[in-house]
Amino acid sequence: MMSQRGFSIVTTYLTQSINLPKRKTARSAGYDIEAAEDFVIQPKTLALLPTGIKAYMSSDEYLQIYARSSLFQNKSLILTNGVGVIDSDYYDNPTNEGHILISMYNISDVPVTILKGERIAQGVFAKYLLSSQDGFTSAKRMGGFGSTGL
Repeated sequence: MMSQRGFSIVTTYLTQSINLPKRKTARSAGYDIEAAEDFVIQPKTLALLPTGIKAYMSSDEYLQIYARSSLFQNKSLILTNGVGVIDSDYYDNPTNEGHILISMYNISDVPVTILKGERIAQGVFAKYLLSSQDGFTSAKRMGGFGSTGL
């Protein structure tokens, strides 16, 4: 039986020595997420960095994705949408199995290299609340990364 929340490796990365995210201290909120492979982000370019992982959680939770602060300071990389949102129904979706991709933008004028195993983001699990007027439009996720298919 699967525990309430956690991480697992997507099928295509099972033999790639992927590390599951871990917190560094007992009071850390974020789980450090690593790059699954070497990657070069060209200047003034957006890139989707593969992590090789997916996240499972309760239906009333989501995973917040934040860039590590050192990425901007040391490499001039920013998370393109400020914070990523991984919904609970993203896990094992038919499009990409729930693979978490980190969307980064290189604001510098030089290529930036990310190495496999380099910590690129932090994931924080959180609960969410619904409004009394909630009326979702679909009961099943229709798409993968960046889309519910609506």
